[in-house]
Amino acid sequence: MRAKLSYGLTAAVLVFYFVLVGSRGVMLIQSGTLLTVTFGVAVLILPVIGVWFLWKNTQFVRRANALAAELDAEGGLPVDELKRTAGGRVDRDSADEVFARRKAETEAAPDDWRTWFRLAVAYHDARDTPRARKAMQRAITLHQTSH
Repeated sequence: MRAKLSYGLTAAVLVFYFVLVGSRGVMLIQSGTLLTVTFGVAVLILPVIGVWFLWKNTQFVRRANALAAELDAEGGLPVDELKRTAGGRVDRDSADEVFARRKAETEAAPDDWRTWFRLAVAYHDARDTPRARKAMQRAITLHQTSH
């Protein structure tokens, strides 16, 4: 719940920023000189890219959450079996051990979105966010093609 609230707040702040920057870009364009129109168009590009990025990221999160809900309903969500340090951080050796098992499961069933989902969680636990995201995108793609 905390993550959803944080994401929602961040998205709202970004949308406010996009509107603010976009209005400044429109004001520059309305000034009508070559220089201000050029700057206005350049300023409008940033919110367009930002809105596109926010939209794609929101779609990704919604799809990943839908997979988590489906996997939870099947009883297939990965159990948190990681050892933690006294400060609550994931023990690196423990994360590596779980990762090795998840990787082997995925190699054994490369067309199963469930194994890719669990591999994404293992990558996340090992603090490898780029690979976690790619594995989750693979899980989403496999899920969409299987339904």
